[in-house]
Amino acid sequence: MLVNFLVAGTQKGGTSALDAYLREHPQICMANRKEVHFFDNEAAFANGAANYKTYHAAFSPTKDHTTIGESTPIYMYWEPAPRRIWEYNPDMKIILTLRNPIDRAYSHWNMETARGKECVSFKSAIIHENERSREVLPNQHRVYSYTDRGFYSYQLKRLWHYFSKENTLILRHEELKTSPNHTLRKVTDFLGLAPLPTVHPKEVHRIDYQSVMSQEERELLFSIFQNEIAEIERLLDWDCTNWRAI
Repeated sequence: MLVNFLVAGTQKGGTSALDAYLREHPQICMANRKEVHFFDNEAAFANGAANYKTYHAAFSPTKDHTTIGESTPIYMYWEPAPRRIWEYNPDMKIILTLRNPIDRAYSHWNMETARGKECVSFKSAIIHENERSREVLPNQHRVYSYTDRGFYSYQLKRLWHYFSKENTLILRHEELKTSPNHTLRKVTDFLGLAPLPTVHPKEVHRIDYQSVMSQEERELLFSIFQNEIAEIERLLDWDCTNWRAI
C-alpha cells in the first residue's frame, strides 16, 4: 500500500503535535519517526526516479492499518517536493497547518538558536536572510528561511498545480492548539476514518524563548508579510485579523 497522506507543513505550525495525535489512531500507520525527509532529499532524486523501497522502509504497517502517513514540514516549502509527491502518488492527501508567519519566523529562529545553528540576532537574521540563503535552490535554505517559509500563498499554489484543492486540508495552528478535538475531527473526516476518541491538548517540542519579540522586530515582519496575509485571506476565505496585531 502506498503512503496516502502527508502532514507537509508548515514548520513550527503544530505539525509535531498533529503527528503525535495521529499516532493514537488505530487505523493509521505513521512513519517510524517524524520527518522522514524523502521528497526533499536531493541525493535521492539525483538520478531521476528515487528508490521507493527506501521510503517504504520507514513504515511498519500491520493488518489493522488502513491508512499510511508521515509528517515532514519542509515538503510544503521545498520547491521540487510537490512534483515528486505527485509522481509517487497522484492521489496523495496533504494536510497543512498554517501559523501567523510573524510568530512562525520568530519561533523558527528560536529553535535554530537553541540548536546552535544560528548565532546572529533575530533582526539581523531577517535583514540578511536573502544573502545568507544561497544553496542549490535559490533562497531555499533549511535553516535561515525565517521569512521565506512564511509566504504560504506561493507554496499553496505550487501544491495546487499538482493536487486538487479537495486533496488538501488546510488548518489553523491556533485552532489545533486550542481546539484539538474539533480540528482532529476535520482531519479524520478528510482521511475517511473514524473519529479519534477525545484527546487532551499536547505541546510537543516546546521551546522556552529567552526573550520576547521586540515591537521593532514585529513591525519589521509585518511590513514584510502585510500583503501576504491579505492574499491568504483571499485564497482561503480566512479572517486573519489576529495575524495583523502589532
